[in-house]
Amino acid sequence: MPRSLEPMGVAADGRLGESKSTSASANREWSTGTRFEPVDVERRFEPPRGKIHPDRTLGWIRRMLPIVAAHKWVFVPTLVLALIANLLQVLLPAVIRSGIDQALTDRTASLNRFVVMVLVIGVLRSLLTLVYRYGLYKTAFQIDSDLRNRLYEHLSELSFDFYDRMQSGQVISRANSDIRSVQMFLTFAPLISMTVVMFSVAFTFMLTIHVPLTLVAILPLPGVYWLGVRLRNELFPLSWIVQGRLADVATTVDENINGVRVVRSFAAERQQINQLAKAATSLRWASVRTVDTRARHNPLIENLPRLGTLLVLVYGGWLVIDEQVTEGTLFAFTAYVTLLQAPFRTLGMVLMLGQRAKASAERIFEILDTEPSVADRPDAADLADIDGAIEFDDVVFAYGNGSDRADVLDRFSLRIEPGESVALVGRTGCGKSTVVRLLARFYDVDQGAIRVDGHDVRDVTAASLRAHIGMVTDEPFLFSTSLADNIAYARPGAERGAVVAAAVEAQADEFIAQLPDGYDTVVGERGYTLSGGQRQRVAIARTLLTDPRILVLDDATSAIDVHVEERIHAALTERAAQWTMIVIAHRLSTIALADRVVLMEDGRVAATGTHRELMANEPRYAEVLAHLDDGGAA
Repeated sequence: MPRSLEPMGVAADGRLGESKSTSASANREWSTGTRFEPVDVERRFEPPRGKIHPDRTLGWIRRMLPIVAAHKWVFVPTLVLALIANLLQVLLPAVIRSGIDQALTDRTASLNRFVVMVLVIGVLRSLLTLVYRYGLYKTAFQIDSDLRNRLYEHLSELSFDFYDRMQSGQVISRANSDIRSVQMFLTFAPLISMTVVMFSVAFTFMLTIHVPLTLVAILPLPGVYWLGVRLRNELFPLSWIVQGRLADVATTVDENINGVRVVRSFAAERQQINQLAKAATSLRWASVRTVDTRARHNPLIENLPRLGTLLVLVYGGWLVIDEQVTEGTLFAFTAYVTLLQAPFRTLGMVLMLGQRAKASAERIFEILDTEPSVADRPDAADLADIDGAIEFDDVVFAYGNGSDRADVLDRFSLRIEPGESVALVGRTGCGKSTVVRLLARFYDVDQGAIRVDGHDVRDVTAASLRAHIGMVTDEPFLFSTSLADNIAYARPGAERGAVVAAAVEAQADEFIAQLPDGYDTVVGERGYTLSGGQRQRVAIARTLLTDPRILVLDDATSAIDVHVEERIHAALTERAAQWTMIVIAHRLSTIALADRVVLMEDGRVAATGTHRELMANEPRYAEVLAHLDDGGAA
């Protein structure tokens, strides 16, 4: 199978173009002008337009404003139309007031003129409402999409250590319910704030008519403000708890679905139901407390302004009887008091949305503010065509930090020549899998260095490094799509012939051909509709299709029948000169693939040599092999 790695580059302006970093004749040339993209996939959507503000000292709204500002050409006109519609609503009582006073009381004007004016205002306001609501919802979904894409983009850049400590349910909750809370507030809060403008205009108009009656109308409003502040202070911590416990429920459900086979095998359904019930009960408590807090405040917040209506009717009625104001004025004041109440009737909802959005935003910022521990340096260059020489130079590495620190590698040194096959053998926990994770730069070393063709892996872009490394693990992950797409995952544009050829080498073609839809058969989630051995063969085919220069087999045939494994090994042996191969050996048969065996102990190289040499001269190697058989593990 010819090497056909044809990466694409993304220019600084985000447009796809041909990469300058890899070609057959590149001879280890370096390129820093474009971003290395090993998978040739055309961008089919616009990237998120806005980013959150990087200054963590700012309030959450100010940090989110760039996301909203990215859609200003739709959002701002929408708000202008909403403002005009609200001003027309303020104008309507004034027109009716003039109609009552001039057409009905004084009979100095025709009533028809005022009827036409009311109809025009009503129709115009309806049209404006239709347009601004369309623009509002369009902006809402654009903001929602941008936030989700921005969060997912950042998640794809975060290092493995983030996922080691973050539960998947917590991530899913932030990407769904938390983003939804922020999106609702950012979109609807400005619209609701328009009622404040309407309040100001109505209040000013009332003052020009009758100052004492205006003061009577707003008498209850300071109490509404005080209640609103209390509600806000009580809702914020409850909102944080609710969002956190929603994430706990999502985590429990996610683990139960992904681990359903384990649950069923131990008949632990009732135990898991109890676990979910516990999480749901905690969520219920927090939700009930939130509803209880709102129930104690919202009725007063909504009904106190109605006391203003009562006072206006009592005092205004007396003024009408005393002929100090007209009937039209009393009607206008009654209508305006209703408009004055609008901001306060929605105050409870705004405060609830705001506090929930604040809690959600801070949970989202926890992810967006997390910097990847493994990131390309500013001057990192793309690693072009390589020979495959690998060197581990006094590597020290530990998982976690502080009290959680777990030392794995301690001054690990090893050199692998281009085209050489090396088997790593050792007891469980000695660091074999960690070695290849560091090679692919899933983690960075704490001390020492790892070099590929003499280049420190920290000095090259991670994407270009990983494009040369093909890795197959003992628990391969398959996507819920066709087998052909799973095999061609790293080369989506690969021809069917190349896909079949890779499957033949991996001994997967035989069982795929027997499936009803062959290579178009869609596998279930995580590939669980296939057996463990079949999933491993598909994963091997997927890696072989990329034709990597460095091949890593991490117990990659542990679930495969011995006879099938022999055929896979034969195919790999035929092409052994094309790659540098690292085999993590948990089977005696796997060691046969290697030119050299490295015995690991306590995170170091304890001994190295051929299988025969180690068997003859290294008792520790013989002791490790004593625990190995065709199905055993080291």
